[in-house]
Amino acid sequence: MFKKVLIANRGEIALRVYRACRELGIQTVAVYSSADQDLMHVKLADESVCIGPANPRDSYLNIPAIIAAAEITDADAIHPGYGFLAENDDFAERVQESGFAFIGPNAKTIRLMGDKVSAIEAMKKAKVPTVPGSDGPLGNDSKTNIKLASKIGYPVIIKAAGGGGGRGMRVVPSEATLLNAISMTKQEAAAAFGNDKLYMEKFLQNPRHIEIQILADSHGNAVYLGERDCSMQRRHQKVIEEAPAPGITEKQRKDIGERCAKACVKMGYTGAGTFEFLYEDGEFYFIEMNTRVQVEHPVTEMITGIDIVREQISVAAGEKLSVKQSDIKLTGHAIECRINAEDAKTFLPSPGLIAMFHAPGGPGIRVDSHIYSGYTVPPNYDSLIAKLIAYGETRDVAIARMCNALDEIHIEGIKTNTALHRKLMNDEHFKEGGTNIHYLEEKLSLKK
Repeated sequence: MFKKVLIANRGEIALRVYRACRELGIQTVAVYSSADQDLMHVKLADESVCIGPANPRDSYLNIPAIIAAAEITDADAIHPGYGFLAENDDFAERVQESGFAFIGPNAKTIRLMGDKVSAIEAMKKAKVPTVPGSDGPLGNDSKTNIKLASKIGYPVIIKAAGGGGGRGMRVVPSEATLLNAISMTKQEAAAAFGNDKLYMEKFLQNPRHIEIQILADSHGNAVYLGERDCSMQRRHQKVIEEAPAPGITEKQRKDIGERCAKACVKMGYTGAGTFEFLYEDGEFYFIEMNTRVQVEHPVTEMITGIDIVREQISVAAGEKLSVKQSDIKLTGHAIECRINAEDAKTFLPSPGLIAMFHAPGGPGIRVDSHIYSGYTVPPNYDSLIAKLIAYGETRDVAIARMCNALDEIHIEGIKTNTALHRKLMNDEHFKEGGTNIHYLEEKLSLKK
């Protein structure tokens, strides 16, 4: 097991990794920007190193500074968390070349799954179902692309191979706008991702977003931990996640889960990972794989009892998974609400001093957060300040407990989106379960 781990991230995920390391008896190094010296994990870590100014490019995205911090503190390994450099294959490669363990998959795997075209090709070889599409990158021949779109059937969606998070994609309703859409998306992809490769897929009209959590080690073992429903989204950003997904049968779960686990073994994947799918009319369609721990991992931990971050660290140290597939049982239901420092109506960020913070409690309630009374939320980073998780023996119990928790949580000094979450917990369609990925945006637009 590692003796010392450097946590190359900030906020709640950095604190989450710190806690897992402490449980394993591992010393920790916190790296932070000049805007983040008051973060909770920075105060708690065994050592801390400032790696640059507030701008992420000069700190959390500064690979030489992070590796230098690992060198001067004699760290054994680096945990990237999520976001920033977590899925950067160059970072993973340089970490390993510098003599440190990267707590995640190897650079080759990150590179394979980071390119959406190569990821889809890998999934087809592993017999994981994919969305009908171009079966490779789009060429520059207009006639060929028009024929391809016609064969797939409109509407189609043009996507950047290096995109993610809802960026680099454009829906095309008919042939009239196809070529212009390809041209514009190509330009945007080149500017945003340094890669103008595109591909085309059938645009599913009313899908749900369902993902499969997996864990894999370097000894040829891989398990799936059930699924999560992340369909409640705004501008392709998840707002609420839950596990298990309403309406998914045990047979469906087993079939898609086994395919994902086998795909991991086939490509030599190690660590935690998530296969993301669009789900429509009883069918799963692969869209991408996240080669890191997810923001929403707590809901899976709540229904399985498995510490995903702890497993990440252990398998990176060369150990076998602590569980086999037969050990994994899904019990109860869990829901996560992302609490953001933003106006609940306009969604504008609301950084500033937190004058007072009271965390909710009670049976089945978990709060993953780095904030505290007197902490100042900086304007430089993502607005996520807390994850509120409610567990219950049934989905109805989990929703009832979440309603209580949202009433109890109290944050003064800044605006948050807790009011939106209260409304959603009482929304009759959400209560029924199974809303599609467009539901929240349609609901919000109707109220404007």
